[in-house]
Amino acid sequence: MSMCEFVDLHTHTTASDGTLSPVELVKLASSQGLRAIAITDHDTILGIPEALKEGRRSGMEVIPGTELSIEYVLPNNGHIHILGLFIDLEAEALNKGLAWLRKKREERTPKILGILREQGMDIPVNEVNEIAGKGAVGRPHIARLMLKKGYASSINDAFERYLKKGAVAYVPKEKLGLEQAVNLIREAKGTPILAHPFTLNLSFPELDELLIGLKDIGLRGIEAFYSTHSKEQTKGYLELAEKHDLLVSGGTDFHGENKPGINIGTGFGDLRIPYSLVERMKMVI
Repeated sequence: MSMCEFVDLHTHTTASDGTLSPVELVKLASSQGLRAIAITDHDTILGIPEALKEGRRSGMEVIPGTELSIEYVLPNNGHIHILGLFIDLEAEALNKGLAWLRKKREERTPKILGILREQGMDIPVNEVNEIAGKGAVGRPHIARLMLKKGYASSINDAFERYLKKGAVAYVPKEKLGLEQAVNLIREAKGTPILAHPFTLNLSFPELDELLIGLKDIGLRGIEAFYSTHSKEQTKGYLELAEKHDLLVSGGTDFHGENKPGINIGTGFGDLRIPYSLVERMKMVI
């Protein structure tokens, strides 16, 4: 199977916490011979119009999407993200929900910077905003400025010591409810997909049980193919997708330099996501 038969349905641009602009990301995907990509920035769709424009110019199929963070209590500190693929960018309810999340993100940043200031770090909010550009400000932008100013030895170091959950400068962000997020995607004519299911930290029997409830509220698919899924995990997720009659999705979670080593389309080098998954989604939209 040639590379033009493969896709990447989970990517991030500078509109959230990636390091490539939407245009740069589409150009990269095209240069790698991919047939289609989905832009799935965190809690925003602001980068999609220019990605679609570049896709039309270069002949790359660009699928409009987003990745929503969910407020849902799971054992073992697991967390849920929901991907929305094939969304209508003009959907009123989705845009209102994303605007609320953007406002909450903006309120979170000064709180994090205040804690860092107490730790002896001068991280001005205007410089963080400069790094974020037009994108929604997030922890990776703060981490990059910490690295630049010598407060951290790497982005990973900044997260480990200060920014990750449980670290000194971690501030929880406001999230959507699970059913609310799925409904926003469905109302936007999109396909709700459970992202990277390994992050739920559930056993296969526990996930099996959870999927019954998720499907009842409108979940349509599961991201079985993912950069850090083992072969055993991928096999298990594919079996659960078949059991629950869910669509199968897959993506690298490409962030550019913010997730070093993850390449668009291939993850750590051996990921291959067939275009047939996109064709299947289109059949049931």
